[in-house]
Amino acid sequence: MKQTDVTAYNDSVIVTEAEASRRTIRRSDFVSCNQAFIDCRTPGSDRKENYAMIGPGVSQNSDQVVNLREPHGYNIGAAAMPHGITNNLHLHFTAEVFYCFRGEFLLRWGADGKDGELVLREGDIASLPTWIFRGFTNIGPDDGWLFTTLGHDDTGGIIWGPSVLRQAAEHGLYLTTESTLIDTEAGDERPDPDELVQPMTDEQIASLRSYSVEQMRKRVASLDELEFSSLPFLDSLLPGGGAELALVIGYGMSEDRHQEPPIHNPHGHNVAWLRAEPGKGMRAHRHHETQVLLVKDGEWEVTLNTDDEVTVLLGPWDMLSVPRGAWRSIRNAGDDTASMLVINSGDGRVRLQWEDEVPKAAADTGIALDHNGYVAPYALVPRKIGE
Repeated sequence: MKQTDVTAYNDSVIVTEAEASRRTIRRSDFVSCNQAFIDCRTPGSDRKENYAMIGPGVSQNSDQVVNLREPHGYNIGAAAMPHGITNNLHLHFTAEVFYCFRGEFLLRWGADGKDGELVLREGDIASLPTWIFRGFTNIGPDDGWLFTTLGHDDTGGIIWGPSVLRQAAEHGLYLTTESTLIDTEAGDERPDPDELVQPMTDEQIASLRSYSVEQMRKRVASLDELEFSSLPFLDSLLPGGGAELALVIGYGMSEDRHQEPPIHNPHGHNVAWLRAEPGKGMRAHRHHETQVLLVKDGEWEVTLNTDDEVTVLLGPWDMLSVPRGAWRSIRNAGDDTASMLVINSGDGRVRLQWEDEVPKAAADTGIALDHNGYVAPYALVPRKIGE
C-alpha cells in the first residue's frame, strides 16, 4: 500500500479513489490458470481453472495471476471446472472453506476418498478440517463455481495423495520440496530425487484422523438453514441500517448476543452472510481487521471515509478489500433483496466503532450497546454522568 494512497489519521485511514480502485476486484478481472497444480494433465482433472484473487493461495505455478497480493490474514481464490472434472485428493495445513456460488459439487474425503461424500449446492459453505485428504467433482452444469478461502497468509502449500504424484509423473510433471512445479515435457530438467516431494507412507496416512459423514455434515452451512438476525447491529432500526446477518464461521462482527455460528473452530478468519432490502445496509463504521466484501447477488454501494467520500459500486461476484481502520458504509443499491459474504480476519469477535451519530440515533429508538458490545435496551445500560 502506498503512503500517498492511504493516509493515517488517529487510528483510522483515508482511502483514495486510486486505492479503492486497486482494492476492487471485478468478476471481469478474474484470470484463470489451468496449470496451477501437479494434476493439470491427469485425465479427468485436466480442465480445471484456478483463480487467485487475494493472495497466491496454494498455487504451484509461479505464473498464476494474483489480483491483490497484500496480506489479509487469509487467501481468497476460486475453482471452476466443467461437468465431470475432478480436483484430486490433497490435504491442507490451514483452514479451507468452499463457497458454492453456482452448480453442484460432490465432495469426498479420506486417504482414498472413501471416508464419506457430501453434495454442495448453490449457497452452501463447507469448512474442511485440516490434515485430511479431500477432493471434489463437478456433478452439475459446466459453469460450476467454488470460491475458496484459505486460513492465514502462509498456507504452507498442500500434500497430494500418493496416487496423484504417480499419475502426474506419467505426464512429465513433478513437484519440488519448495512447491515448484517441474514440467519435463515443456523442457524443464528433472531434479534429483532428494529435491522432489515424496509420497506419504502408509504409516503416515494411517495416522490421519477420519471424519464420518455426520461429523462433516456439521461443517456444512446451507444458506436456507442459517438463522438471520434482524437486529444484528446498533443501526438496525435506523434509516440506512437494517441489514440482516447470519453467522457461518466464528462470531465475527455481530452485535446480537443471541447469535451463535454453526462453525466455530479457529480459521484465522470469520465469515457471515449479509443481506438487505433495497436502500438498507450498514451505516458508517470501522474496525481493526482486514475485510473483504464478496457480492453474491444484487448491486451494492460501499462508501469509504466520512470526509472525502469514495463510493464503489459492486455487482454479482465483485469483491472489495477494505483496509483496517477505514470507515465504510454499505447499502443495497438495487431493486431486490441482495446478499454478500463478509469475511474478516482473526478468530475473535470483531468490535465495530460506529460513527458518532449512530449511537445517538439508536438511543432515540431505545437501544444501545452494553459493556460487552451487544445490543441492549438503552434504559438498562449504565451510562456516565452527562451521557
